[in-house]
Amino acid sequence: MSPLEELSELLTGPERVVVIAQRDVDLKSLEGENSMFLLKISEGMGAAGGRSGGFGERRIAAVKLFRYSDGVCEKLFETDEEGRLNEFEIPYHVARMPLTLHDGTESMGYGVVEPDLVAEFLAKAK
Repeated sequence: MSPLEELSELLTGPERVVVIAQRDVDLKSLEGENSMFLLKISEGMGAAGGRSGGFGERRIAAVKLFRYSDGVCEKLFETDEEGRLNEFEIPYHVARMPLTLHDGTESMGYGVVEPDLVAEFLAKAK
């Protein structure tokens, strides 16, 4: 599976992910440069949004970094190691955001466009 296919699947699949991006996500054009961290959220009884009606902890199960630049999409980082996951936090100001997929359709996801946070996460991913 190509990085673009993997990224599209993560954004539209059944797993909950939070996107932290430098710019608006546009996978159709892949113009310019954009780095995106995808934080996969743990599902379960204690996870936020579960049976406890949104109360409880929001735990990160995996972190992936994708970047596209002038038509090329690549995956640069991935971890599910608990020690590494503790370095990343889900921002409290996550909101619904539009995502343009590679086929041109628009989907709604959760995330933020925040270049400073992406820069902070890039330092942690090294």
